[in-house]
Amino acid sequence: QVQLVESGGGLVQAGGSLRLSCAASGIIVSIRTLNWYRQAPGQQRELVAGIGSSGSTNYADSVKGRFTISRDNANNTMYLQMNSLKPEDTAVYYCNAWIRTIGAKGLYADDYWGQGTQVTVSS
Repeated sequence: QVQLVESGGGLVQAGGSLRLSCAASGIIVSIRTLNWYRQAPGQQRELVAGIGSSGSTNYADSVKGRFTISRDNANNTMYLQMNSLKPEDTAVYYCNAWIRTIGAKGLYADDYWGQGTQVTVSS
């Protein structure tokens, strides 16, 4: 059973920094795209940043220049370094990954989500 577990959320003052981690566990053959999403109260879930298997990255306009996504393929872990945080960054942050694994019926790929970690930025 593949699982994604986030950590690193918390309460920080505006202008501060946090680093989120997302560790994948289970039988993992390969991981393609890794993404961070966030969802604020009453809002739709939005893509914050993504990183491909080649290391190419993309960011939401609202976080460009402040957030950095990275991945450690050897340890099946990805990170989101968040600097210059603003109150509008307050949300539950979720990691998401397309993972190839092995199940009872053989090799298959599926989309996995973590349970989310709360980030709160005070003004």
